[in-house]
Amino acid sequence: MVTQIKLTANEAEKIAFDFLMDEWRLLPEDQDWFSVLTSRLVDQSWYIIEIGIEGLPDKWVLQVYDTRQCDPNYTFITPIAASEQNTGLADFPDKIAEVLAAERNSWIILGH
Repeated sequence: MVTQIKLTANEAEKIAFDFLMDEWRLLPEDQDWFSVLTSRLVDQSWYIIEIGIEGLPDKWVLQVYDTRQCDPNYTFITPIAASEQNTGLADFPDKIAEVLAAERNSWIILGH
């Protein structure tokens, strides 16, 4: 028998979004640059949430479980090459550009 999940997509999106914003300690005005791109329920027990910034190809993929816990081991995905880690960041607030550059750098260092 399949149990119905007690967590809605909107709730899972908020949990993932809040987790990521807290992870970087972003101020509310900087958080407005980010948005949920997609969310989908998996196996009636957890959601995959994708968060990004409009106009950039980068995205973060997080898992939120039916226990309302966000997996701290999120995935960052970008097509930006190591030599171009600051590409497209000139028009963003300093803190957002810093976060993106750091994520792109660690993604590249890990060999993805």
